[in-house]
Amino acid sequence: MAELNQESLTQALRCIDSLLEKCEKAQVKFAAGTSQHTLLKNRISALRIASSLIAREIEECQRKRNEG
Repeated sequence: MAELNQESLTQALRCIDSLLEKCEKAQVKFAAGTSQHTLLKNRISALRIASSLIAREIEECQRKRNEG
């Protein structure tokens, strides 16, 4: 996999967080137990994981930059 720089990771995190917010807003429009609600629940879970992993990678990039 190509090296990812902090700028591209930060941009990806903004996109993921935006999608997460949109999914959370859309989910409340559907009744629990419907396929739409379940689909959004699963997407929200996946987006939270992605957001967390990207944030961790950004912190690692910052740590490496500060070390030298």
